[in-house]
Amino acid sequence: MKSLKELADLTGSEVKGDTQLQVSDVATLQDAKEGQISFVSNPKYKKQLDTTKASAVILSSKMASAYNGNALINDDPYLTFAKVVNAFHKRAIPKANIHPSAVIAKDSIIGKNVNIAANVVIDSAVNIGDNSVIGAGTVIEKGSVLGSNALIHPNVTIYSNTQIGTNIIIHSGTVIGSDGFGFAPQKDKSWYKILQIGNVVIGDDVEIGANTTIDRAALGSTIIENGVKLDNQIQIAHNVKIGSLTIIAGSVGIAGSTTIGERCQIGGAVAIAGHLNIADDVIITGRSMVISSIKESGVYSSGIATEDNRKWRRNAARFRHLDDMAKQIKELKIQLNLNP
Repeated sequence: MKSLKELADLTGSEVKGDTQLQVSDVATLQDAKEGQISFVSNPKYKKQLDTTKASAVILSSKMASAYNGNALINDDPYLTFAKVVNAFHKRAIPKANIHPSAVIAKDSIIGKNVNIAANVVIDSAVNIGDNSVIGAGTVIEKGSVLGSNALIHPNVTIYSNTQIGTNIIIHSGTVIGSDGFGFAPQKDKSWYKILQIGNVVIGDDVEIGANTTIDRAALGSTIIENGVKLDNQIQIAHNVKIGSLTIIAGSVGIAGSTTIGERCQIGGAVAIAGHLNIADDVIITGRSMVISSIKESGVYSSGIATEDNRKWRRNAARFRHLDDMAKQIKELKIQLNLNP
């Protein structure tokens, strides 16, 4: 249990109503019960304030002025909510322990207070930092380094010579350091495999979602800088560089040797071609296809939004004639003595 005053002090907020109100947990506006706290950051949910059973709600100062109940007031309700969640649900860190079924090379270095779960395999010359947790079934290959406070969920595979910083979180099924997609064409139309002899370098405070793949570089390093957040099922190809504090949603594919700047936001299922440069502070909306470099910050989109199927079919058919229509318009301008 925490009082609203305690939560306000924790999040840098103000209290409207009973400062000593005791709160036991967080919940959505729709599901909240007495003793719980909820939040509103999107105005479209404002009407639910009239029916919620939450004992308190996290609101902006503007929305709080029209609300008669107990409130935690902060002009960033979403971030405040995240901090409150963490206050009630801190992740339990397992005690230091090495499961008997773990296989650890004798020349690997295991830091202090490390928990290594069942069936983990740690190869030669691996270095794992203090206070780290290595989930069951994880494989860490030769020469890899993990900084302190690593949280590796079950069944992660980290290939050889991967370099990872501090405070990393890697979710299940992720593969780091697999071969980049490199093949040279031969005269007989077959493909000659190009050895990928580089590695992957990951900075501090990075989180990588489930079943994401980060390929090792052909030469040099694939680089994920500090503070990057990656969602599930992302493909990052060889020699890609992702700048610090960039966040990427699920199912994004980034082709080889592309550089993405700092503080970018990339929506779900975006496809980014290879050998491009994306500037800092770029936002790319979901399902966009990026085939050329983006040199200036801003919001970029491509693709067609969903619409009625019959209308979409008509527009799709007309799109095939777009080039012919453009030529006809140019010819009409010439005939009318207009600037083509």
